[in-house]
Amino acid sequence: MQFSSYHDLRDALISRRITCEEVVSGYLERIERHRDDNIYITVFHDGALQRARELDRKFSEGAPPGKLFGMPMAIKDNIAMKGARLTCASKILDSYESVYDATAVARLDAEDAIFLGKTNMDEFAMGSSNENSAFGPVPNPFDKTRVPGGSSGGSAAAVAAGLALAALGSDTGGSVRQPAGFCDIVGLKPTYGRISRYGLVAFASSFDQIGVLARTCGDASLVLGVMAGKDAHDATSSSHPVPDYSADMDALRVEGLRIGVPKEYFHESLNREVGAIVMAKLHELRDRGAELVDITLPQSDYAIAAYYILVTAEASSNLARFDGARYGYRSSESSDMQAMYVNSRTEGFGREVKRRIMLGTYVLSAGYYDTYYKKAQQVRRVFQDSYREALEKVDVIAGPTSPFPPFGIGEKTADPLEMYLADVFTVPASIVGMPAVSVPVGLDSSNLPVGMHLICDFFEEGKLMGIARCMQRQ
Repeated sequence: MQFSSYHDLRDALISRRITCEEVVSGYLERIERHRDDNIYITVFHDGALQRARELDRKFSEGAPPGKLFGMPMAIKDNIAMKGARLTCASKILDSYESVYDATAVARLDAEDAIFLGKTNMDEFAMGSSNENSAFGPVPNPFDKTRVPGGSSGGSAAAVAAGLALAALGSDTGGSVRQPAGFCDIVGLKPTYGRISRYGLVAFASSFDQIGVLARTCGDASLVLGVMAGKDAHDATSSSHPVPDYSADMDALRVEGLRIGVPKEYFHESLNREVGAIVMAKLHELRDRGAELVDITLPQSDYAIAAYYILVTAEASSNLARFDGARYGYRSSESSDMQAMYVNSRTEGFGREVKRRIMLGTYVLSAGYYDTYYKKAQQVRRVFQDSYREALEKVDVIAGPTSPFPPFGIGEKTADPLEMYLADVFTVPASIVGMPAVSVPVGLDSSNLPVGMHLICDFFEEGKLMGIARCMQRQ
């Protein structure tokens, strides 16, 4: 038995038409049938069933159900769960087990969510296609010759294929939103600091955010509300009040909504069908009473360059801890300490991770810091100012999630720059730290998904998800 939303599942659980154990058993059976799709790295078969039975017992004894009672969830394998493998889809962490829970995981657990397993991903969240995994690529559920997007491709594919009702991902430059667009689901990146990063393996600390992938805007908002809030373990987490996102969504009306449409998002390199589907949805909202406002974001051409300078610089520092000395993979071909460091990292990291570490080390090196890193930080501030200015005039900024539909497995691996362009529309929201979401709005002539990307001002996730719900393809 499958459910299209948690609202429907919860009704069935509360009315006792179905039990948590029956729900989990059904999902585990489907996961097993899809094992060749490589979506999960680790499946918590026994643990998930035990958890489901425990929740059923407590409920039968009169315990009140949590906000996520019985919700079957998947977790990207760069988020810590105590006693579970935490591989980051890398050889260097292949056998590592976490010794603590991420704050996001602990808060979901406290509201009775059930975790089915850890999903595949681009190694250390570095990629846009889920092809940079030590465990192999994940196919797109719509067309298995194509990628599901990345780096949270496993989480997106799990939700799209019915192997989880919702999933956690991480988003540094679009790694929740872009795969959501490729897999016809909702992918939400909250405001930077809205969700604690404690327990999320760091890639680029000033960008990284835990995000939510779900079939509906309501489910994504519900999961966000459980995880959001200040955390003493994370100094960058925000103390901004956590509102009732469902109430904010319900209060949203299309009439009078001002939707900013940047001309820079609809240039000649945009896939023609993608552009047409996105514009058709915008015109539909205009017919329902919204106002489309032409805006300009002239710095957009610099987004990819600034982003990859900044995140690779942070990655080169964050990944220095994986040296073979304290935990993780250690090379057996080591004659001395220096050789152990070099060989462990050479053998343990994949090609894309090495590329980004080297690029980041270069831009931070003496003689190049001011030329590249400092200049990119200045560009970041310009982006923040321009997006704030734009959102003073409109309620939301809208455009495509990706400039093209899901591409073929292996199609872009030989050209890193072409691969990086898959995130050209999602990167700006990460640079400025604003909340953003990808929502499915249509299918192209090849039956491939097309996503709409929406950006709101800081901490306006409720309004953002209300607008997204108005746009979502039914």
